[in-house]
Amino acid sequence: MQGQCILMASQEDVATLSFEAALKRLEEIVHKLESGEASLDEAIALYGEGDRLKQQCEARLKAAQARIEQIQIGRDGSPAGTAPFGGE
Repeated sequence: MQGQCILMASQEDVATLSFEAALKRLEEIVHKLESGEASLDEAIALYGEGDRLKQQCEARLKAAQARIEQIQIGRDGSPAGTAPFGGE
């Protein structure tokens, strides 16, 4: 690799990142790939890391969405309970 040393996250490292840290790293990878700064080998490695980060972010968002509940309003306008996110 030329120039800067880029730290590549392994599958295990990606799994331990917070959503925010994974998203930030993914943004860094996109910037590096779009700028053309990476050699071919580095770009391939970054693409693989980016794919793992994307999957991790999607999994965390799906888990968060599953935990969100919507407040149901009764006919009189008062809270009448909760329902899973997206449930009608």
